[in-house]
Formats: sequence, structure tokens, C-alpha cells
Amino acid sequence: MSSKNLSRIPIFEKVGYASGDFACNLIYNTVSTYLLFFYTDVFGLSAATAGTMFLVVRIIDALADPFIGTIVDRTNSRFGRFRPYLLFGAFPFAILAILCFTTPDFSDMGKLIYAYITYVGLSLTYTTINVPYGALTSAMTRSNQEVVSITSVRMFFANLGGLIVAFFVPLLSNNLRNTTDSSVLAWQLTMSILGVIGACLLIFCFKSTKERVSLQKSKEKIRLSDIFEQFQVNRPLVVLSIFFIIIFGVNSISNSVGIYYITYNVGREDLVKWYGLLGSLPALIILPFIPKINRWIGKKKLLTFALLLNIVGLLGLLIVPPSHIFLVLLFRLIAAAGSVTAGGYMWALIPETIEYGEYKTGKRMGGLIYSVIGFFFKFGMAIGGIIPGFVLDKFGYVANQVQTPEALTGILITTTIIPVVFLILAIINIYFYNLDEEEYAKIVRELENRDKVYLDHINEFKN
Repeated sequence: MSSKNLSRIPIFEKVGYASGDFACNLIYNTVSTYLLFFYTDVFGLSAATAGTMFLVVRIIDALADPFIGTIVDRTNSRFGRFRPYLLFGAFPFAILAILCFTTPDFSDMGKLIYAYITYVGLSLTYTTINVPYGALTSAMTRSNQEVVSITSVRMFFANLGGLIVAFFVPLLSNNLRNTTDSSVLAWQLTMSILGVIGACLLIFCFKSTKERVSLQKSKEKIRLSDIFEQFQVNRPLVVLSIFFIIIFGVNSISNSVGIYYITYNVGREDLVKWYGLLGSLPALIILPFIPKINRWIGKKKLLTFALLLNIVGLLGLLIVPPSHIFLVLLFRLIAAAGSVTAGGYMWALIPETIEYGEYKTGKRMGGLIYSVIGFFFKFGMAIGGIIPGFVLDKFGYVANQVQTPEALTGILITTTIIPVVFLILAIINIYFYNLDEEEYAKIVRELENRDKVYLDHINEFKN
């Protein structure tokens, strides 16, 4: 282990790395936030059919994660282990996103098959990019503070991408709809613009990052079955995996149902972009201070306070009448402040689980562990994707019509009560995270010593 593995990462490289998540959010956050609405109100699918498709596609995608993680951990190219996936996946990712927001002139069954094929293709391509992208952090440095710093910059840019998606996508699609007189073409053009920008940013991320941590070649190959060993010995990974299910489930519900809440409960479709903007805006203020907050109060208190803040905001939305626009937006801002804090910080914990897994098993499995996390957060997204569709259908939601009181109640429950229940479970779960700062520092020192012994043996053999 050379000293450069613990040195400070240049800010340009941190920004370059963060541009990768900025790109992914421009594309995939648009999909997560607007695709359900596009399928029901533009493409022509029923809410239940679209909800079922979200569940099926995300289960397929989640099941593919461990296989992709295993392939990533076996990669050894002149570009490194993780970076080549950014280069070669960029433009296929953008093209498939555009196809998802394209409405072909097929029969109803033909359109459903087309939707499944394009959405599955997009999700698998996203996984092939996102698993190595996430694992790249653990190859850039072993310094915990640098990982938190890199992750804070990453989450700042990720939420900046989310902010652009939340505010400018409705604005752009509405303007294009007025210009082209076609909702179908407007959404396709909107996704085309975001897709091209996102692909270029992924290539920039590839070119501006470096893999510094020396990865020893284990005598044993990384196998898919190593996942089960990790879950037996790696308690932080188990706790974090459950946390990702919950948080991504909540975020998926909030993102997909927000447009319904503002359009029908509040009755102000013109506020969709502002409601979305407030969902990402706190990140620009809070995330730069996450490293300092982490040093000040520690990871458990940080996450607990963030989750409680999210709950307070959601309960406010439940209580306040929808006609009180200022209060609606205020509580949205409060909920988002908690959401972006917890959602941003939890990514900084993944490299800890990689180090812990290497400490326990002797194998460094960045790709496999990120794929495990990917499996669980996509499982959460599957839950978050199907719940709105089925709850809306159960309460009698019908697209493009004035909604019944029962349908409005269903939208409100999905917006507030269901996420609050999940967040309470998240607070209980994080209590069992057993890797504190002192223990982590001890593990890093042990891994450094192992690396030194390994390199000494190699040098002796060469001599």
C-alpha cells in the first residue's frame, strides 16, 4: 500500500468523478421520476400495468447485479478495473433512455412489449455503468475522510442533476409540447437532450479519474458464491443493504407520486417543477458540510437526525390542507433536507463495507459488493415503483380526469404515510451498524500491513 492511496484527491478529480453521477441522474432520475407518468398519461398504459412492469423490470435488473459485479471484479484492462465501463456504456445508455420515451405506432400489446424491452435494456445498461462507477471510489483512496469528501462532492453533483431534472424537465417538455403540439415528441426530444449531455459527462468522468489502490490478485478467483460468505461475516454490509432498500423505496415513491400529488391534490400542475426543485435544492446547501457534520456527531446520529427530519416534513404534508401552497412547499423542503442528507451520506459507507469484507475474507470485492448494494437498492426501487401504481389503481385513479375523493386520498397516503412507515424502519435498522470510526481505522491499518507484507514478498521473489 503506497502513501498515495491515503493522499488527498485533487478537487478536479473529485469533480470529474462526481460528473458521472451528475450524468446518471440526468438520465436515470428522469426515468425514475417521469416514466410512470409518461406510461400512464402519454404512452397509454394503465396504472396497474405500468406498476407491474416497474416491479418485473427492476427485479430482472436487480438479479443481474451480482453477475455484473462478478464480471467487474474479474476485469483487468489497460484502463483499469472500473473505468472502462464508463467509456463503453455511455452512449448505449443514452440511446436506450431515448427509446424509453418514444411511443411507437404499435398495437396495445406491441407497445407493452416494446416498453418492457426498452426499459429492461436501459436498466441493465445502467447497472453495467453504475456498479463499477460506485466501486471506483474504493479504488481511488483508502482514506475514510477522502471517501466522505469524494462522496459529498458526488452527491452535490448528483442532486444538482436531480434539481435540473425536477425543475427543467417539466419546463422543457411543456415548452416543446407547445412548440411541436405533441406530448409524445416533446418527451422524446427532452430525453434526447439529456441523453447526449449525460453520455458526454460519463466520458469526461472516465478521462478525469484514476485508480490508485493496488488490487492484489487473490489466489482464489472472485465467485458469485462469495456473496453468501460476505453476508455471513460482513454485518455492516447487511445493515447497509437493508438501509438502501428502505431509502430507495421511499425516494422512488416520493419521486414518482409527487407529480400526481401536485397535479391533482394541490390542483396546480404549474407547480410540479417547483415541487421537484425543492426536492433537490437542500443538497446544494447541506452536502458540502457533510464531512464536517460526520466528524462532529458521527454516522449514526447524522443518519438518525436526517431520517427524523424527513419524517417531520412528510407528516406536515399529511396534515396541511393542499390549498395552503406555502406550507406544502415548506414541508416539502423540510422532508427533502432530511432525505438528501441520509441519501447522500449512505454512499460514503459502502467503501467501509468493502474494507471490512477484505479484512474478514482476504478478498477485495469492490464490484461484487457494489452489485449487492445495487441489488438491494433496486429491490427498494421495485417496491417504490409498484406501490404507487397499485395504490392509485386501488383507490380508483383514472388518468387525465378530475379525481374522486377516494383517489385523492390514495395519492395522499402514498405521498406521506407509506414513506413515514419505511423511514421508521430505517431508524431501527441503522442502530445495528457496528463499524465506528475507531474500528474502521484499526481495519485500515491491518490492511496496510497486509499490503506491505505482500509487496515485500513480491520484491523478494523478484530479487
